[in-house]
Amino acid sequence: MNRERKRLLIYLLLSFGLTWIWFAIACPKGKMWEDMPQEMQSFVALGMLFPVISDVLTRWITKEGFAMTDKDSMMLGISLKNGKWVWFAVAFFLPWIYTELGCIITLILNPSCYDPEYYLVLGIEKRQLYLLPVIGIISGVFGSFAAFGEEGGWRGYMMPKLMKLMPKGSALIVGGIIWGLWHAPLTLIGHNFGTEYPGYPWLGIVFMCMNCILLGIVLTFVTEKTGSVWPAVFIHGINNANPSILNGYINPEKDKLIFGVNGMWIGLLISLLFTAVVVLVMWRKKEPVS
Repeated sequence: MNRERKRLLIYLLLSFGLTWIWFAIACPKGKMWEDMPQEMQSFVALGMLFPVISDVLTRWITKEGFAMTDKDSMMLGISLKNGKWVWFAVAFFLPWIYTELGCIITLILNPSCYDPEYYLVLGIEKRQLYLLPVIGIISGVFGSFAAFGEEGGWRGYMMPKLMKLMPKGSALIVGGIIWGLWHAPLTLIGHNFGTEYPGYPWLGIVFMCMNCILLGIVLTFVTEKTGSVWPAVFIHGINNANPSILNGYINPEKDKLIFGVNGMWIGLLISLLFTAVVVLVMWRKKEPVS
């Protein structure tokens, strides 16, 4: 077996095995995400750390070493030279842009979900509503503990291996599917999309894979451009913080676009598709910054 393929297989077995075992232990049988107290949710979410833990374990098992920077490293260094600072800046604002675009698309596709006072239901005053992007960016950056747990593994180990083993396009698709399937236990208990949708949980798992393919293109691109996993960590963390103003005007009870499926799914997916296409065009035109 090819050495890189063997290393990747070890990594994936560790990532999936350790994470799914943790979810099985930490999440009581039959317990749904929305029924858990916040403390239990946080306990279950510790499973998000296993991709980066698996990176460390795989490097130890295979004797690859633990270099922080340069080729075949864990890519934990930060350099702002040679224009790399631009991609760190992009990481802070891009999730807000594509999230708001997703909301706009949702409102265009399903105008009936517009509720001019829905933010009041969320317990937010109008003046606070416009601060949500800033709050989302700050909380996403400083609270990106779980995001590092994932990106330190997916971007810091899995994607470089996949891109050595197959063409870039194939690697991005395969990597996104792997990442999406890894979330399956959480999707099953309603963490990502709840449980009240047709085709639960299979439609949610498929959508998660599609979402991970598109977002993974963006995350892998900024990692390659900077030689660091940190821009991907920041994008992932801010993405999870949902830094959106327009979310305060979308009533999810009215947001059933196609056969009862939440329109925000569709809107965000289209927005991420547009973002991923832009990234792929840039990727083809420019070589990574050295």
